[in-house]
Amino acid sequence: MSMRVGVVTTHPPGKGTLNEYGYHFVRHLRAKPEVAEVIVYADELPAGQTYTFPEGTPQHPLAPVHVRTCWRFNDWRNPWRIMQAVRATRPDVVLFNIQFASFGDRKIPATLGLMTPLLVRMLGIPSVVLLHNIMETVDLKKAGFATNPLVEWVIRTAGTVVTRMILMADLVAVTIPKYVEILETKYKAKNVILAPHGSFDEVAQPSLDLPDGPRRILAFGKFGTYKKVEMLIEAFRLLQERLDMPLELVIAGTNSPNAPGYLERVREQYRDVPNIRFTGYVPEEDVPRIFSEAAVVVFPYTATTGSSGVLHQAGNYGKAAVLPDIGDLAELVREEGYAGEFFDPGDIESLANAIQTFLLNDEYRREVGWRNYLASKGLGMDDVVDWYLLHFQTLIAQRHGGETPQMTKQESQTVAHN
Repeated sequence: MSMRVGVVTTHPPGKGTLNEYGYHFVRHLRAKPEVAEVIVYADELPAGQTYTFPEGTPQHPLAPVHVRTCWRFNDWRNPWRIMQAVRATRPDVVLFNIQFASFGDRKIPATLGLMTPLLVRMLGIPSVVLLHNIMETVDLKKAGFATNPLVEWVIRTAGTVVTRMILMADLVAVTIPKYVEILETKYKAKNVILAPHGSFDEVAQPSLDLPDGPRRILAFGKFGTYKKVEMLIEAFRLLQERLDMPLELVIAGTNSPNAPGYLERVREQYRDVPNIRFTGYVPEEDVPRIFSEAAVVVFPYTATTGSSGVLHQAGNYGKAAVLPDIGDLAELVREEGYAGEFFDPGDIESLANAIQTFLLNDEYRREVGWRNYLASKGLGMDDVVDWYLLHFQTLIAQRHGGETPQMTKQESQTVAHN
């Protein structure tokens, strides 16, 4: 069966959340022989930037990609514009790579955007949502979405309504077992499946050696909401006072779309702290180098909003991880076999101690890095895409009255865990 697959997602050089997941998903999707075409429904880019995709070769054929830029963060017209693009291109199936704030941090555009999977289904096109977080497990205050209990109550009430709308897609995939349990128990959902997150890169076997020069402490991602670096910088200041070794703190990434100007304010606030490097946006081709040079990867999170792609990347490159022992992140670490040193998310000294453990014990750093590499090898993105294609084929066949049997939930979860 040859499919034309639509994907609503952010994608580099766009800097929206989940752009990296969108990049790797589309990259692997194009390599599948059963995919005839990929249509990326992407957000608009700043002036002067364009989406580009490599061409395939006779040895490594790739399905063509067509990009329709048809939505914008915080634009209330997004559902209408995406629907126009989908109606014009008529894919066989549409996947939404989203989380609750994908379409905006303002309530109306964010809510309207999350209606789009239902609207696509109403067009007669199978609609699949990969939902990276659910409202019930997000600490709204720490994640920067609610400033007081009343606002939090309003958001959670609206979130319940929005979740019911999302669940009206044909299929909703989530990456954490706890999410499946909540959606099935609270919403009586029958169309929710546990999806593997998958590892982004195929790193044959990373070197556990470190380059000459300072020991680099890496924080990677989009900062300003629940990923905040002030405490990490304070811990870094403490480590520079304690340890007799050259150190460098690398803050790699950009502001979250929900926190414009955050990193610029932090840079100004801590300009007296030496040996901090703010890289800004990291192009995909530079990601391997950034991770490979790091002695340890730190997750300076005050809350989590779902499975962490950065943790999978740290595993890809055999890196030791320093993690807050909170929420879904701790659950994911334990369930997927990752390891690290945990810290109290409100305690600077606890964070400094966790980092120091790896800086002073090279054998332990290597041991944890190797374990994380093995955990990341569990299921690659290539296999994850195969898993989605099986579900796509089933939905398409059902929509056209075909006889393809639906994958049972048990079969689906067996594949997800393999």
